[in-house]
Amino acid sequence: MGRFSEVRDEPLFREILENVADGVYFVDRERRIVSWNRGAERITGFTRDEVVHTSCFEDRLRHVDGDGTALCTGHCPLVGAMQDGAPRSGQVYLHHKLGHRVPVEISVFPLRGAEGSIVGAVEIFRDVPSLNGATVLEDLRRMALLDPLTELGNRRYAEISLGSRLHELARYGWPLGVLFLDVDHFKEINDRHGHATGDEVLRMVARTLRHAARASDFLGRWGGEEFLALLPNATDGEVRVAAERFRTLVESSALRLPSGLVGVTASIGATLARSDDTPETVVRRADVLMYEAKKGGRNRVVVGT
Repeated sequence: MGRFSEVRDEPLFREILENVADGVYFVDRERRIVSWNRGAERITGFTRDEVVHTSCFEDRLRHVDGDGTALCTGHCPLVGAMQDGAPRSGQVYLHHKLGHRVPVEISVFPLRGAEGSIVGAVEIFRDVPSLNGATVLEDLRRMALLDPLTELGNRRYAEISLGSRLHELARYGWPLGVLFLDVDHFKEINDRHGHATGDEVLRMVARTLRHAARASDFLGRWGGEEFLALLPNATDGEVRVAAERFRTLVESSALRLPSGLVGVTASIGATLARSDDTPETVVRRADVLMYEAKKGGRNRVVVGT
């Protein structure tokens, strides 16, 4: 592969590559991964031995955009860079080894051989800050407001947050979107794979939701396989977009088991809170809308008022 191979194998270059915090990997013209650094291992959970010599479009990262569109099968930034020689950048969601979706900022560049022809491409990716930092998590633990399984807010914290947001709506007119999400066919997951796998699926869904939320959003586990999301200062259109983003990213997540991948979908009821709502009335309305999504075939969003 000419200059690409020579530079990649240079000791100083390898040392630098291994010690940067960002994930970095190289692919050849056939999109086979030929290099995978420690940053990539940390962010994705996949070791070098698990990905090198495999194709990047195989069952590994499975990049999707915020709409859940699969990038590896038609809109791959690596392919685009190798075709026209132009760099690419943006935010995508990669598939972590544990199954959840992780938002990353990517930069993609073509790689040229000694004669100037494109011989491959490199992708550099870094973490996008998620909803809850370590300090926030520790504070919540001390306050006993964290669900121990999913590390989202627990039912008590969800009720406190909802009451506070409804007070702001009634007093200041600040809008509030409320989403009620239920994992589809979750009992079948427990029956078929066991409760330990069911717990891992709930953790996977929680991590995916956390990474898909805005910094100002609240996410809580309402109970069992049910989750509540509060979207402050959201318009009707923003509520719809957020609900669809949650749905598509949950659908595109999958837990890796020895027997294969286990994926789930979610049904979501979404509504804007009213100035006269109580926590009970707005949750009941979102819950009813969620059941409409279930009756409509599951893996869908129903928005109502």
